Amino acid sequence: MGQHRRIVQVVGYQNSGKTTFVEKIIRAAVEKGLKVGAIKHHGHGGKPTSISGKDSTKHAAAGAQIAAVEGEGAVQIEWNPDVFELEKIVEVYDFLKMDWIVIEGYKQATYDKVVLLKERQDAALLELSNVILAVYWPEFPEEIIREHRSIRLEDADDAINRLVEKEGGSHAKI
Repeated sequence: MGQHRRIVQVVGYQNSGKTTFVEKIIRAAVEKGLKVGAIKHHGHGGKPTSISGKDSTKHAAAGAQIAAVEGEGAVQIEWNPDVFELEKIVEVYDFLKMDWIVIEGYKQATYDKVVLLKERQDAALLELSNVILAVYWPEFPEEIIREHRSIRLEDADDAINRLVEKEGGSHAKI
């Protein structure tokens, strides 16, 4: 499973533009006819919020490890395994035969990463594993980024298009 899919992570600190960047990757891939799955790490502490009191959340509250609700072709799933790992979500997405999986966050995971750099202290992200591209804001000091494959934030759309140009390719040139 997963032999023909591409996984890319987008990491950065709060308000660095991660979600906007992920949305652009998703749109570009979908425009090419690719099936995209997205995973977001809820890094703000606690569980992600759900609409409590609805029947679908009552199943999970009663102890179901996984509960789903479907309506008009959309499915919402709440999954509460005893032990949770990013790899389990990736396995589910592989089962669903996604061409692309875009992960927002999970800085310590080992997939190819695009890092978003806004302020000088964000340079620590360049030390993460598998950084394939650094996207930096105008206020980020260029002298820090010179030795890394990088682009300015205003040029990110071109890099995104090159990234998704080669569907499933693990070595797409950026």
